[in-house]
Amino acid sequence: MSQTKTTLAPVTEPLNEPNPDFLRLDAQACFALYSTGLAMNRIYRKLLEPLGLTYPQYLVMMVLWEKDGVSVNTIGAQLYLDSATLTPLLKRLESAGLILRKRCSHDERQRVIELTEQGLQLKSQAAMVPQQVICATQCSVTELTDLKQNLEHLRGQLLSQFHG
Repeated sequence: MSQTKTTLAPVTEPLNEPNPDFLRLDAQACFALYSTGLAMNRIYRKLLEPLGLTYPQYLVMMVLWEKDGVSVNTIGAQLYLDSATLTPLLKRLESAGLILRKRCSHDERQRVIELTEQGLQLKSQAAMVPQQVICATQCSVTELTDLKQNLEHLRGQLLSQFHG
C-alpha cells in the first residue's frame, strides 16, 4: 500500500485558524518520531537480547560505562527518567548481577549505582551494538550525526516550553 505525503508550508506566524491538513497522520512530526522510535527499538531488541538487556537497561549501562558510581538522580537526569521509572529498572539490573545499589556515604537518602564485575564485562560484549545499529539504518555517519543534532535541538525547544 502506497502512502501519499502531505507537504505543509512552513509556519512563519501564529496560526489563528485550524488547518484540516494538520490532522493528517502523515503530516505529524510526532508520528514520524514515534514510528521511527518503534522501528529503532525493534533493531535494539534484536541486538540486545543476547546481552540480556532491554533498551532502557542498555541506556543505564551506557551511563555507568561512561562514569561508574553515580547517583540515581544523575542517571535519571541524563536519561530524562523519573525515579518511579528508573527504580524498577535498577532493581532488575541488580537482580541480574550487573549493578549494585548502595547508600551514598555522605547522604543516606541518596543511592549510588556501581557496576559489578559482570556489568563491566558486559561492556565489551556490547561494543559492536552501535556499529550494528548504524548498519541497520543504512545511513551514513554524517546523516546520523546531523539527525541526532536536529533531534537534540528539537528536544531542547520542546523542553524549554516547560522550563521557560
